[in-house]
Amino acid sequence: MSEMNQPEQPEHKPAPAYDPASPEGKIREALRAVRDPELGLDVVQLGLIRAIKLNQDEPEIEMMLTTPFCPYAGWMVQQVKDAASQHAGKPFKITILPDLWDPNFMEDPSFLLGW
Repeated sequence: MSEMNQPEQPEHKPAPAYDPASPEGKIREALRAVRDPELGLDVVQLGLIRAIKLNQDEPEIEMMLTTPFCPYAGWMVQQVKDAASQHAGKPFKITILPDLWDPNFMEDPSFLLGW
């Protein structure tokens, strides 16, 4: 039998590790107040926050959504922007990444057991 060509699976990187005492970590901790209204978990638990870039003129947060058609996308992005800006005392730019979300991006994927 010949081997079937299987499509390559995308690499699933877990939520980035961070030091809660660092400036980026403090912003990430402030973002725990933003919850996905459908899943009931915060954006940090879900691994939606992929990068926090503070060392530039306009600080930036790179994030993803659980689905490209998320009905709460605009609301969640605004909540992330507001929480980060309020904590840091300056406005943040939010960039939505085109990556597809996967539960393996979560801090602890077992939170979704039973769904």
